[in-house]
Order: sequence, then structure tokens, then C-alpha cells
Amino acid sequence: MIKKSKKWPTWVRDDQSVVSCTEKIKVMTENFDEIKEITQDAFEDGLLMEVSDEQMRQALHRMVDDLHNTLKKSKP
Repeated sequence: MIKKSKKWPTWVRDDQSVVSCTEKIKVMTENFDEIKEITQDAFEDGLLMEVSDEQMRQALHRMVDDLHNTLKKSKP
């Protein structure tokens, strides 16, 4: 079961206008709740396998830092 322990941010577009579509916000909330649950499980697995807390955090941060926007429009 997904535990909603954090209110996610107000989602904004590149131009800083707020994403207000209820369905879009619902999908983002569900996605982030799922990501948090999976990440927490992986973190705890690492700790149970005696990986250091700090190394797990660094690896998770690096994973997020390595994400690429494949939908970004290229400038002419």
C-alpha cells in the first residue's frame, strides 16, 4: 500500500505558470507516491545488505542527477 507522507509541490511549467489540470496533478501525485515507495524499499534493502546509509543516499541522488529530458525541444 502506498503511504502518502508528503505533499508534493505545486507543479509549474517552464514559463512558471501553474499546471492546474486535475487529471495531470493526479497522475503526478500517483507517480511520485510510487517512486517514493520503490525508492524507500530499495534504500532499506541496501541497508539490510549492510550498504552504508550515506552511500545509498549518494547513489540515489546520482540516479536522479543522471535523468535526461528526452522531450526537450531543441533550439533552432
